[in-house]
Amino acid sequence: MRFQVRQASIYDLDTLVPLFDGYRQFYRQPADPAQARHFLAERFAHHESLILLAGDEENPGLGFCQLYPLFSSVRMVRTYLLNDLFVAPHARRLGVAKALLRASADHARALGAASLSLTTELINAPAQSLYESLGWKRDQVFCEYGLGL
Repeated sequence: MRFQVRQASIYDLDTLVPLFDGYRQFYRQPADPAQARHFLAERFAHHESLILLAGDEENPGLGFCQLYPLFSSVRMVRTYLLNDLFVAPHARRLGVAKALLRASADHARALGAASLSLTTELINAPAQSLYESLGWKRDQVFCEYGLGL
């Protein structure tokens, strides 16, 4: 299958909303296309994230990933958090996720980032296998904590 990965814009909302809503449902959230549209529109309006979109002429929405800019104070460099990665069920196992991950690294590198990070569920073995096959390393030094507010 031939497809391309490109940076998405506000004009891609109709394509992105079903993917983003599917991503949320994968993580056991209820479907909410209207709120998904609003959330993504806000990210675009405030330049708060970078979204890469994989597609072809027949299906412009094969998958997407969303990167959020961060900074490392200790290293005094820009980093990116690859927060969202999703491939439409009909496009899985066709190299879409791999292409999105590679494009994310290329894009972050081009923007001067020193690193990319991501988090996935401990039970998501297929994703972990993919990440490791592309050179991503599981952190062996730091524990990640969260505080719900």
